[in-house]
Amino acid sequence: MDDFTQHLNESLKEPQFKEEFEQKELRYKIVDILVGIRVQYKLTQSELAKKLGTTQTVISRIENGSVNIGIDFLQKLAKTFDKKIDIKVA
Repeated sequence: MDDFTQHLNESLKEPQFKEEFEQKELRYKIVDILVGIRVQYKLTQSELAKKLGTTQTVISRIENGSVNIGIDFLQKLAKTFDKKIDIKVA
């Protein structure tokens, strides 16, 4: 187990942290996917922004978690990279 995972597991034992983390977990996962796609295709933020018809500033804000993205953005991302969105409720 790496240091981050160990730290996260310890932090999740604190009720306030756990609640906040669970509220934002989906956002973190989406950001991780966006960054993963950008890295996989070896794109800069500017190059990705151009493909998605937006600006580098918007991509940066999404990646640092300061902007919520909507379904339309996710659909555009999926279509641009020939991916499929799969939503599950557990």
